Amino acid sequence: MRSDGGADQAEGLRRLLVLNQTQVITVVAGKAGVGRTSATINLAAALARSGKDVLVLDENHGPDNLLDHMGMSAKHDLLDVAQGKCGLCEAVLTAKGFGILSTARAMQALAKLDQAAQQRLENALTEASDGADVVLVDAAMPVLNQVAGLAGKAVAVSPSLASGAALLVLVEATPSGITESYALIKRLVLKNARQQFGIAINKAGNEQAAMMVFENMAKVARRNLSVRLEYLGYIPPDERLKCAMQLGKSVVEAFPDAASAKSYLKLSQKLLCLPMQRDETEGGVSAIIQNLMRQVSQPAALARYCEASGAG
Repeated sequence: MRSDGGADQAEGLRRLLVLNQTQVITVVAGKAGVGRTSATINLAAALARSGKDVLVLDENHGPDNLLDHMGMSAKHDLLDVAQGKCGLCEAVLTAKGFGILSTARAMQALAKLDQAAQQRLENALTEASDGADVVLVDAAMPVLNQVAGLAGKAVAVSPSLASGAALLVLVEATPSGITESYALIKRLVLKNARQQFGIAINKAGNEQAAMMVFENMAKVARRNLSVRLEYLGYIPPDERLKCAMQLGKSVVEAFPDAASAKSYLKLSQKLLCLPMQRDETEGGVSAIIQNLMRQVSQPAALARYCEASGAG
């Protein structure tokens, strides 16, 4: 896909990523409205507050995506970079202590990009994450699309759902939230051979309630799926969290003494302890994108990916 010179350059960047131990973490949820985007913003702010260099990849279209939550808008995005319409510096926005790159259009157009555009996309993501301690991905929810003859099927556009990045599953402490989260985990285990999942419980009244939700999920997952769930923490209901979001800020920034802010700070530190996945150690964000490109290069492979995202 690339020339020898391009391969040498990309390989050098990938080695730099490994040396810097860039960790890619995708934040996912089993259904909409769980608080995934809010969690991504607050985790990014918490990691930045602790001195980490953070890049957030926003895979969701507006309205109510990550940029909307922050009261920001992007003139350019990753697709513009891939198509040569702008440079990377014009697409990466700076929030309160972390960078944001909108990737939604690029991920949906990935299968249609020519080799030159795919190469520019890969190089841009590698460059954007160069030097970052953590890359957080606000994963897109499945969307209706027509592709490879799968009219009306749900297609998850997140590259890191396919493979590569560590996963943080945000579980809402409600019956439907637990059911949908387990269904998502099951799909990723059966279709993508995922074996480890970080779990954070949202809107749990206290630690005991959160642990009860987690232990029940972990027991079922261990028995039926033979996978390991790791408890990372919980986020309590907090009016100041809602207030901060209304102000376009993270609760960590707006109300650092709030219970939810302290929970996000603790959760952010536990995220750093998640084991790095094989694709990360071998090539960071670039390797994840290459993996997705291979999957969407053939209709049959894309059909399997669509099925894995919950279309079937």
